[in-house]
Amino acid sequence: MKISLIQMNSVSDKAENISAAVRLVEQACAEEKPDWIGLPECFDFLGGARTDKMAAAESLPGGPAYCAMQELARRHGVFIHAGSILEKVEGEDRIRNTTIVFDRTGAEIARYRKIHMFDITAPDGTEYRESAAFAPGGEVVTYSCEGLTIGCAICYDLRFPALFQALVAKGAQMIVLPAAFTQQTGADHWEVLCRARAIETQTYFAAPAQTGVHMAAGALRRTYGHSLVADPWGHIIAKASDGVGMASARIDEDLVRKVRAQIPVARHKVRFDTPSL
Repeated sequence: MKISLIQMNSVSDKAENISAAVRLVEQACAEEKPDWIGLPECFDFLGGARTDKMAAAESLPGGPAYCAMQELARRHGVFIHAGSILEKVEGEDRIRNTTIVFDRTGAEIARYRKIHMFDITAPDGTEYRESAAFAPGGEVVTYSCEGLTIGCAICYDLRFPALFQALVAKGAQMIVLPAAFTQQTGADHWEVLCRARAIETQTYFAAPAQTGVHMAAGALRRTYGHSLVADPWGHIIAKASDGVGMASARIDEDLVRKVRAQIPVARHKVRFDTPSL
């Protein structure tokens, strides 16, 4: 199975972001002819103030970002793991950071809502309070793609290994992590954490990311990019260059089985009482 990761520089202009995503997906289909395409976190809207995010959110199913990706999946006969979309939730004063997955017919086959909220103060003093605008999800989600079981995660989830072990327990052979990592944390932690998750889960790890600058609440923010695919041994087998673009790789289900047979950690695992996700 061939996959393509889309790397974007989304901003607080929903129409422009959707147009950019459509162009990049069209380009990937024409040049790479993949079976599966992944987009980054918040590909439809990144930055702005809380009120801007609320206004940009859409009710699912439906809405311009949802329908654009659904139509692309149907027209090109390709699976689209639609990064994440700002989801409006009736009766709530916060929105959700939500992955939607479409199969080759355009049917929705998975929906995952980001579990871990990015509430931190970066080394340079910049504060990020995702929970002010977003409500966390609570469901561990996998789906089937051409016989391969794929697990869902988003960005800050990367730092919580228990989620990825839960995905493996549900049969995941590939895990997808759309992201918008900050420049500071990305430079030091992005690749090592992606490789670590691939190694410890013995899965392919596909991470389509945001790159470049955007404005958030009147401040300039920079995302790290470096979208990548790691194999079950932890090797980086595809990586995007700086800037908007894409990276493609082939997924070999036999390699997952081979690595798990060589180092059978699932059989050696000791069970501990652990807190919830």
